[in-house]
Amino acid sequence: MDIEELSLDEINISEFNTRKDLGAGTEETSLDDLANSIQEKGLLNPITVRKNKDGKYDLIAGQRRFLASKKIGLNTIPAIIRTDLNDTDATIISLIENVQRADMNPIDKAKAYKTIYEKYNDYTKVAQETGVSVSTIKKYLTLLNLSPILQDKLTTSDGPTGIGALSKLAETFSPSEQTKAYEEIGGFKQSIQLEILKRSEGDLNQLSGLRNEAMEGAFDTKTCTEGLCFSMSDDLKEQIKKMLEEQEIISLKELVKKLK
Repeated sequence: MDIEELSLDEINISEFNTRKDLGAGTEETSLDDLANSIQEKGLLNPITVRKNKDGKYDLIAGQRRFLASKKIGLNTIPAIIRTDLNDTDATIISLIENVQRADMNPIDKAKAYKTIYEKYNDYTKVAQETGVSVSTIKKYLTLLNLSPILQDKLTTSDGPTGIGALSKLAETFSPSEQTKAYEEIGGFKQSIQLEILKRSEGDLNQLSGLRNEAMEGAFDTKTCTEGLCFSMSDDLKEQIKKMLEEQEIISLKELVKKLK
């Protein structure tokens, strides 16, 4: 690996660069802010490129740094030149670099995981390459089953907290039903959305009633321990709260005994 000062005109943004949506993850630090920082303090971290057969370079990691440098009129930029990368390696490096530096649009991330998975056809191998759990990778890949309308909603302004519910939505309903289902669960925190989707069992007709239950607070207070999960009435909530305050219960078995 060599670091050289390259002309910006010699560098192309590679198709393997996984950050497609430059607006994602930049709410606090815009491209203008980054450009100002580079102008005042210089570029602290070099970009990563791969040399092409035509003598030019593909940008693998550092797209925002590259664009910010162009914005302030720099002619050259320090770059790590990689000569040992195949297409999948380039995608992995871009994915990891972007995840570490600023959150990506979840659909961009999902597409990158898909590219890596298509090479190995093995979730465990993808997890080893990226340092991300198998369950998380599967969750992101499920997002690609969302309708285009809902994929557009998955920006990082919603945050990663929205990904679990939308992944479950994609898993539960067909693309033609997803927009209606999303409207029914909209406005609730993710834990409530997940509960509504789970209880619907994929039946769109169930969602309206479940939404009404959620609005009445039916799913707000739940006890889920050792596979036991149930809703509690207000009287029961108060009873358990009092027991906890008086330290009368310290385990699930004691709670069950007290309530019998």
